[in-house]
Amino acid sequence: MGVPKRKTSRARRDKRRTHKKLRVPNITLCPQCQEARLPHQVCLSCGFYDGKQVLEVKEG
Repeated sequence: MGVPKRKTSRARRDKRRTHKKLRVPNITLCPQCQEARLPHQVCLSCGFYDGKQVLEVKEG
């Protein structure tokens, strides 16, 4: 069975773990209704994307 010959240093271990983290999603405001939405996504509150109506939003 393979066993490490040397102890992995803290720097090498932490460099490997730099990508293991949570990140905050980017939030933008919809230019039509000013609701928070993810970029490059259709606004779920008004149905607009890139200045065009792409979804029919039911009121109620």
